Amino acid sequence: MYSKQILKNNVRLVTVPQKEAATATLLVLVKVGSRYETKKLSGISHFIEHMMFKGTKKRPNTLAITKEMDGIGAEFNAFTGRDATGYYVKASSKHLPLAIDVLSDMLLNSKFEAVEVEKEKGTIVEEINMYEDNPRMCIEEVFDELIFEGNSMSRSIAGTRDTVRGMTNLDMIGYKNKFYGSANIVVTVSGKFTDADLKLIEKSFVFSSSVKKNSFSLFVNDQKAPRFKIKFRETEQAQLTMGFPAYSYFDDKLYALNLLAVILGGNMSSRLFLEVREKHGLAYSVRSGLDIYEDTGSLIVSAGLDKIRIEKALTLICKELKRIKKDLNSAEIKRGKEFLAGKTALDLEDSASAAQWYGQQELFTGKMLTPAEKIAKIMAVTKADLVTVAEEVINFNKANLAIIGPFKDQKPFEKIIKSFK
Repeated sequence: MYSKQILKNNVRLVTVPQKEAATATLLVLVKVGSRYETKKLSGISHFIEHMMFKGTKKRPNTLAITKEMDGIGAEFNAFTGRDATGYYVKASSKHLPLAIDVLSDMLLNSKFEAVEVEKEKGTIVEEINMYEDNPRMCIEEVFDELIFEGNSMSRSIAGTRDTVRGMTNLDMIGYKNKFYGSANIVVTVSGKFTDADLKLIEKSFVFSSSVKKNSFSLFVNDQKAPRFKIKFRETEQAQLTMGFPAYSYFDDKLYALNLLAVILGGNMSSRLFLEVREKHGLAYSVRSGLDIYEDTGSLIVSAGLDKIRIEKALTLICKELKRIKKDLNSAEIKRGKEFLAGKTALDLEDSASAAQWYGQQELFTGKMLTPAEKIAKIMAVTKADLVTVAEEVINFNKANLAIIGPFKDQKPFEKIIKSFK
């Protein structure tokens, strides 16, 4: 069972003991990401994440940091999203004190030297190039540009080549000091740990308490007609992502929508997988899922498709989206519930997944459900609940369609979507 406490420095600490575990995961989540950025500093949250690995006074360069973590066989990394940045170490539980020392040192004492910032610009530009050269990665950002049009969430998490090249170490230090404070930070430790480890966490993670809780520009969806974004690429396979505005973290209808997404395209027995891949052979990968934020969310269908028959595939996808609003049977509902229950249980056997589960809930909602409580809410979803969310969310007037492939004319795709309105 998890527990939560507010440390003397006002950092929230979430502990998730797993007595049978041999490992521990230390995860630090900071409530800042690309949605908090100005256009000029687009990508700075992600750049700061990179710079945290470039050296402190105690560990003067990247090698000094990585040698310590590699020397204990730790999993050691970070990530940046639209609404949060995370840093984690997963290691044998006996090495947790070292993980605490290294991670706190990085977050509190990184140097942000101008020469290192200049070098890292090249690395991040190459990361941007990598994403743009990979349509399966790039399609997510093309879709977000579309559905979040006019909001900071429509911008790339990594920024642009120009914004990255224009940043200075002083920009980063100022931005970090503005957001990296105790009000915006949750530390989670899961797996096997001791009281001494928890005392060390309180001693080590001392962030400024004068930093205010972050705020951002709320996303308001006023979409009244379908939107399209076609990115021309001479590819052998077309990448497609289609989605609809949906619910935030705080909406109770999220549990029904999660179940609906599983039935639609969440696994290998889902409707889209069977219809688009197995029956017609139009895709290798086709799936549906949710993107959820504090103020909004989306139901998404993604697929890598036969470029020659993409119009047929899109028509089949739209037919399944329309059909699920009217045709749901008890067998697939039950199967979807058991899938979510089983997947939750499997995921949370791992200390890293458990840390993510509880840490994110605390960071974004301030409330935490145990796995059993979440599963109970999913199991309580009725067919009527599923029909309600399907009718509310799957509205072709609010469809957003992004495609990367050898196409220059969006009119054939517009015609298909509009035929389902």
